[in-house]
Amino acid sequence: MCDTMVVTGEATLDGVTVFGKNSDRAPNEAQQVISVPAAEHPAGSRVMCTYIEIPQAARTHAVLLANPFWIWGAEMGVNQHGVAIGNEAVFTKVPYDKQPGLIGMDFLRLALERAATAWEAVTVITGLLGQYGQSGNCGFGQRRYYHNSFLIADPHDAWVLETAGKHWAAKQVHGVYTISNGITIGKDYDLASPDLVAHAIHKGWCKGQDDFDFARCYSDTIYTTFRSCRARRQCTLDALSAQQGKNSVSTLIAALRSHGRTEDPDWSPDRGLAGAMVCMHASFGPIRGSQTTGSLASHLHPEHATHFVTGSAAPCTSIFKPVWLDAPLPDMGPAPGGTFSAGSLFWQHELLHRATLNDYVERLRAYEGERNVMEQRTLAAALAAAEQPAERRAALSAQAFAGATAAEELWLGHVQSLRQRKSRGWLHRKAWAGFNRQARMPDG
Repeated sequence: MCDTMVVTGEATLDGVTVFGKNSDRAPNEAQQVISVPAAEHPAGSRVMCTYIEIPQAARTHAVLLANPFWIWGAEMGVNQHGVAIGNEAVFTKVPYDKQPGLIGMDFLRLALERAATAWEAVTVITGLLGQYGQSGNCGFGQRRYYHNSFLIADPHDAWVLETAGKHWAAKQVHGVYTISNGITIGKDYDLASPDLVAHAIHKGWCKGQDDFDFARCYSDTIYTTFRSCRARRQCTLDALSAQQGKNSVSTLIAALRSHGRTEDPDWSPDRGLAGAMVCMHASFGPIRGSQTTGSLASHLHPEHATHFVTGSAAPCTSIFKPVWLDAPLPDMGPAPGGTFSAGSLFWQHELLHRATLNDYVERLRAYEGERNVMEQRTLAAALAAAEQPAERRAALSAQAFAGATAAEELWLGHVQSLRQRKSRGWLHRKAWAGFNRQARMPDG
């Protein structure tokens, strides 16, 4: 489960489009932030994606990606032209092809590497979809199959593209638009695959063109309902629409940290066996097995885009830190895997995140205020420095990552010293004991 959002320039404070995503995966499915430079490729070159090899483009753009460690593609990313994409799992009536092929995250990276605008990204994805379809296991530790939707933006344009097998629909979007794990396009699409309506008529999902609605005809009602995607999408729509004309990277980050439409200061992730939040927390049971494992917020200025990443799980316990496409990424330690590794950015943060979960309300309050002050200073400094030379911005980025690491180490010591005031629910404790055992987390 994931949530992706865009606010185009007409609805932001400074007239610059902002884009963001939470990537929800298995709790131990570590994500990494990587950059890949632009490259020229000889004729006849091929590229190995997660499962299959396809012909390579003559030229690929520089990309910044946040991806699960075992996948070639990415859950979210941006390229040197300011194109940003996030993908969502969607559940449809079209049967899933389980043979190894291109998965949603592969389409996302291929589009970022090959497209200079949001519109070009739509054409790249739909072209590859028509040629290869979408297929293969998308899960870590368990087999998961789904189709994909994409929210795609650049400094001047934004599109939503939603798929069901090889079938798809797309529309241009303006102002606030968000997607979750359900199809959002009904009758109001701008483009579609040639047989989209004919296939629905053939399957008996509608009687004709006048009766056709993409979301209603193609969605798998049961899976879509259990993923709580409508409530999560409404949460982000409400939060960002309420800031019409005032939206910024900060309002986007606040939406990514949301735990519900009505924020409860005493909310804790050990509540309930069902339900889902924008800032996702795993717990016991088959429909609470996902965790937000990485977050991105981008300020898509036409000349000097600035991006903020957590590089870590649970944005409510994380700090968003600045990175740029044309400046080296700071040291994030060894590449993470599916088990704890000391020094890895993702896993070092998990020490704080999982310690916070032991008494979420009290422990988060112990450092949340300081985190917010530090983050707002970093956001302001990064946006102010966006036009400065790459060397200056690289130093600022390195400083932000180092400062966050040092602060989190102090906060970890502090929360571990606090007396636990509230006992987590037994099923929640059981779930996290299992996640920690599988990850070989250190004691403490």
